[in-house]
Amino acid sequence: MRQGAQGSADTGNPWAAVGAAGAGVPSGQAQASARVPQQAGAVRGEHTHSEPPLPVVPRARPVVQRASVRGQILAALRAALVAGDLRPGEVYSAPVLGERFGVSATPVREAMQQLALEGAVEVVPNRGFRVVERGVRELAELAEVRALIEVPVMLRLARTVPAERWAELRPLAEATVRAASSGCRATYAESDRGFHRAVLSLSGNEQLVQIAEDLHRRAQWPLVGGGPGIRGRADLLADAHEHAALLDALVARDLDVVRALVGEHFAGAAAAG
Repeated sequence: MRQGAQGSADTGNPWAAVGAAGAGVPSGQAQASARVPQQAGAVRGEHTHSEPPLPVVPRARPVVQRASVRGQILAALRAALVAGDLRPGEVYSAPVLGERFGVSATPVREAMQQLALEGAVEVVPNRGFRVVERGVRELAELAEVRALIEVPVMLRLARTVPAERWAELRPLAEATVRAASSGCRATYAESDRGFHRAVLSLSGNEQLVQIAEDLHRRAQWPLVGGGPGIRGRADLLADAHEHAALLDALVARDLDVVRALVGEHFAGAAAAG
């Protein structure tokens, strides 16, 4: 559950993997090579000269809507941020990224503009988008805000949620262990957010869930000077096993243990920077 900001050295081909994740493939399968379906840019009058030709396939592919392509690219870029493949301080242009994904620059540009709204990148006029440089202090501030929001909620849930409801979350906790075993930082980050989202959803407060997930995602972005491989498989596994320990404490309604586990989690997130 400690949120390191660096990627893993075991990501393989990140651009193929994140494309699979963006297409809705479960996180455990996100390492399979896949390409985002090419957009029918010529029909819409968009520039397509730099795009590679589509491979020959034995059967027709379904038509992918524009919004679907944009959503897949956004998910892929978010995964690339977590994995450290989009490095802090570096500038990336939409046409170049579009060539990597096999689409036109338009959906990439739209996805990058969304990331700019989220604070992950900033617009560089006539050049593209620069990945925001973050330091340890910002990570510590995010950890503090997350603790202020999530600790009281989890303590309340520990008092009120029956044991059988917590048992329903065991598969999600186990899924985080499998994701950590892959050694892929982006795959684990997605699974980790899924577990926390499920826990907080029991509060019935959708606004709280959305705010907490936004903070969680931002805490997973890389730091200045960070790079792939600094946080390895063993660290991810130790992190993932804490989810089961938290569920045990919630079932037992042991508030002291719940408070300690969640507190250590956020303290570890700040120290990981």
